[in-house]
Amino acid sequence: MLKIISNQDFDTFAENAQQAPRKRSHHNLHEQLEANVQRLFISTEPDTYMRPHRHSEAHKWELFLVLKGQLDLLIFDDNGNVTQRHSLSPTTNRAIEIPAGTWHGYACMESGTVGLEIKEGAYIPTPQEDFAPWSPAEGENGADEYREWMRTAQPN
Repeated sequence: MLKIISNQDFDTFAENAQQAPRKRSHHNLHEQLEANVQRLFISTEPDTYMRPHRHSEAHKWELFLVLKGQLDLLIFDDNGNVTQRHSLSPTTNRAIEIPAGTWHGYACMESGTVGLEIKEGAYIPTPQEDFAPWSPAEGENGADEYREWMRTAQPN
């Protein structure tokens, strides 16, 4: 079956993120969580907090493409220091592939941002040990401040 995603769909994705409590929403293209390849649109707003994490399984690379708006990708070392920062947008870098085991997090820089994430499946929720221990969990005290820090943090 053909799956066609229109500009109107992008607007709907963005509206869903604006209305969501976490200020982001997902639209899966894969039909089952067990699919060998996970393909999903992720819509984000600047108030979302995407906690730094890694995918520790050797086959869990992540390809991310920004189709509308801007996300900044931050790469961290094991101590939580920013080692790289990359802008992703239609006018800068469109896509980036993150190797397995790499600490990373995203800062949404523009309202209405829509990206496409592709990674090997099946979907397994991120285990606690793959969330950065030096960053607050979503909803914890300090998470909003950490999110704001991520919006401007630069490599050391």
